[in-house]
Amino acid sequence: MSEGAKTSPSGARLPFKIRNPQDFYGGLVLIVVALIALWATRELPGMHGFAFGPGTAPRMFAVLLIAIGALIMAIGVFTEGPKVQRYAIRGPLLVVAAVMVFAVTIRPLGLVISSFVTVFIAAAAAEDVRWIESLIWAAILTLFCALLFPYALNLPLYLWPRF
Repeated sequence: MSEGAKTSPSGARLPFKIRNPQDFYGGLVLIVVALIALWATRELPGMHGFAFGPGTAPRMFAVLLIAIGALIMAIGVFTEGPKVQRYAIRGPLLVVAAVMVFAVTIRPLGLVISSFVTVFIAAAAAEDVRWIESLIWAAILTLFCALLFPYALNLPLYLWPRF
């Protein structure tokens, strides 16, 4: 095997050496996500003259994500970097759970309670969470949301539960 070539996990020979596998595979994941977004928006209408269609922005962002992913993959090939680290599921799982809890609780519990609870669930995603700081941040962020959405943006959101 030549020195510049490397064998992939599937056994296929790559024409280059991956010197920074963490960036290389991270860029590859971004490209896969962008391709899924392009596939998911395939039936949405795009540009009509100068008017944006509902599929225009998602496709533009997907194409930009492909370009960024390719750039990150190139960095993974040309620069030295760390090996792929062990993947921790706690952080992503709790962040997704926080979004889902917010989506389910925003109508029955109102903006104040649902945003406060969401910040706490998202804070638990960090291994070194500081609960007092999270409490302060949750209060500040909840106050900001309570002022921004119903008052500044005039969105019809209830602040408190409706019984």
